[in-house]
Amino acid sequence: MKKIVVLTGAGVSAESGIKTFRDAGGLWEGHDVMEVASPQGWQKNQSLVLDFYNQRRRQLHTVKPNAAHFALAKLEENFEVSIVTQNIDDLHERAGSKNIIHLHGELLKARSTRDPNLIYEWPDDINPGDTCELGSQLRPHIVWFGEAVPMIETAAVETMTADAVIIIGTSMQVYPAAGLVGFAENARRIFYVDPKPAINYELSRAASLSVVAEPATIGVPKVVRELLGQE
Repeated sequence: MKKIVVLTGAGVSAESGIKTFRDAGGLWEGHDVMEVASPQGWQKNQSLVLDFYNQRRRQLHTVKPNAAHFALAKLEENFEVSIVTQNIDDLHERAGSKNIIHLHGELLKARSTRDPNLIYEWPDDINPGDTCELGSQLRPHIVWFGEAVPMIETAAVETMTADAVIIIGTSMQVYPAAGLVGFAENARRIFYVDPKPAINYELSRAASLSVVAEPATIGVPKVVRELLGQE
């Protein structure tokens, strides 16, 4: 076994204190999701959207990677590891993981509203009037609802070549990310770590599936120890 692909969702960062935003009523911090995470919301009220993500960015600076993030980084001592994350935080990077594919963008980056290829490191607030080199307003480098997921093909190719897949802290219900496990045809082992695992169609077909129904900080180190031959 040489290559491991890790698919992570909100559950891997929740124990670090990163809020998952959405509550049972479908609201994000009291906002309808379409108000703060859609092109339509951006066109309607840019200041509201900027403030929403500025608050998220400030919170991110107050939290640290947890045991799950650090355990995944340790895998790189013995394996080629690619992490495909739905999260927009930088906790995988801070824990030491090197190869991370952010499906939904990155909170600590900003990009041009005129040219999506103009992307900037941006650790602080994005304010009205902050512009790219073309003079256009900057927006969060986030994939909003209704927008294409540009990294999904890259993630699918990575998953196709995996010897093992670890799924952590995701409902496995939201597409296109939920469909990635369907590309893991060569994987000899699939681990699913989540305190409330949801088995979708692609997962149900995985003969080598091991379900670890525990929080990420407990379940992920267990899986990593097994893969490293330490238990």
